[in-house]
Amino acid sequence: MKQLIETIVKPLVDFPEDVVVNVNEEDQRITFHLTVNKTDMGKVIGKQGRVAKAIRTVVYAAGSSQQKKIFLEIGE
Repeated sequence: MKQLIETIVKPLVDFPEDVVVNVNEEDQRITFHLTVNKTDMGKVIGKQGRVAKAIRTVVYAAGSSQQKKIFLEIGE
């Protein structure tokens, strides 16, 4: 899943080397923390959050087979 997030986000940004995905796994949920360069935040979020929503939709669909809830947080 971490690889999937990186594969989606890296082509979108100007600084792909700054893309970092951290995983926090708990009993009933898995949280992915996506960190990008400050100047790339607008590209990852998109107008009215459309790009971020699309990324989340793909990640949630890919993780639907797991028993745990999946969350994606985007930060700088």
